[in-house]
Amino acid sequence: MWCDNCLLVLPLRGGAIAWAVVIAAYSIAGGLFLLIKGQFIYFFFPEWQIYGGISLGIAAAAVISMLALSNRSYIWIRVVKFLWPFVIMISAVRAIIMIVQLQRGKDKILWECNNGGQLWTDSATAGIPSSGSVPSGFCAMGFSSLNTAFILSLLVDLVFQVYMFFLTWRFSKRLEHYSNMKGPFNGGYYNAY
Repeated sequence: MWCDNCLLVLPLRGGAIAWAVVIAAYSIAGGLFLLIKGQFIYFFFPEWQIYGGISLGIAAAAVISMLALSNRSYIWIRVVKFLWPFVIMISAVRAIIMIVQLQRGKDKILWECNNGGQLWTDSATAGIPSSGSVPSGFCAMGFSSLNTAFILSLLVDLVFQVYMFFLTWRFSKRLEHYSNMKGPFNGGYYNAY
């Protein structure tokens, strides 16, 4: 017997829609944060925009999943069941690169915190657009806490995405099983004619 809604109180379809809403919400928030304040944490020009764009892409996949589940569309469920493994792979690569680049930029982040939150000197002279300063909470937390928070959030993100893939896969299997329940004689018991 399969677990239809492991970790969820809601039924399979409703729980998967709620899960997709959560993924879309935090992906949009994280993507916007990276697009707006990412230049203070990542120091190569398009880097933070790429990470933010991937976050918004994850949110788009979650919204497509939400719509497919709400319509009970077999075709769109198959699309998102095909889409999520690619999203998970891209997210895993992004997570590894983000963690490595955060470690490499440790000294620059500390410099920004020690200099009133202004943009790293090389980045500012290279013409990287600056909107404000480093969020004060980052400097107050310290780099080790920031690093730990980023690593944990990226790992939780991957776990959430894998679970979303499981939910879409399970719902597609349920739709396939239902389409096969036609009964023994010309449309039988479960046919809608």
